[in-house]
Amino acid sequence: VQLVESGGGLVQAGGSLTLSCAASGRTLSSYVMGWFRLAPGKKREFVAAINWSGLTTDYGDLVKGRFTISRDNAKNTVYLQMNSLKFEDTARYYCAASNDAKLSSEGISYRYWGQGTQVTVSS
Repeated sequence: VQLVESGGGLVQAGGSLTLSCAASGRTLSSYVMGWFRLAPGKKREFVAAINWSGLTTDYGDLVKGRFTISRDNAKNTVYLQMNSLKFEDTARYYCAASNDAKLSSEGISYRYWGQGTQVTVSS
């Protein structure tokens, strides 16, 4: 599975962005999908995950209530809607796919990773 993220950019604090993760090579419908982020000097952080049907989601504590993960299996794409962005959300955001049946916040559970897209929030 090849994953390609898009939608990153520069946004003011309080603004919104929607990230997309498009897959090729295989259908995403059988995978748990996740978003992670990595900021300079920090550890990789779990952002959100969604099961194959889209009916079950999980979020990192720092983004709960502000971010929404969704998927369109027909388009082989996963999304991350980010609202009320904060300076602390500045990071490179990565999409990942897992063969596991359960959602996971651990990066080691995810087999396939994209190259990431940069999100920069100005204060």
